Amino acid sequence: MTHRRGEAVALAGLLAAAGVTHFARPGFYDPIVPRVLPGPARFWTYASGVAELAVAAAVAHPATRRRGGLAAAALFVAVLPANAQMAWDWRRRRPVRRAIAYGRVPMQAPLIWWALRVARPTR
Repeated sequence: MTHRRGEAVALAGLLAAAGVTHFARPGFYDPIVPRVLPGPARFWTYASGVAELAVAAAVAHPATRRRGGLAAAALFVAVLPANAQMAWDWRRRRPVRRAIAYGRVPMQAPLIWWALRVARPTR
């Protein structure tokens, strides 16, 4: 397995795992759906799970990897408001939970970088 392919498989695995958790534990995600989005939070929880699974499949397949990597970067940007919502909502929780919530916001930057790296064509 080449280094770039290994990165793509790992990114696809991360996205797939996140997508599955949206269906397995939607109650965790529902409260962090930004309140400005129309409709029920559960719709957005499931929609983001579907998006993560679709992007995971695109990243995993070499023929769609470039577009999948770009879609993953866009997805990581799109979920930033949910992570900011979680950080705000958890600001009075216990220190460990607060640290987890606060850590999700800056973690988007390396995830975006990783997705863009996977999207780059191999030489």
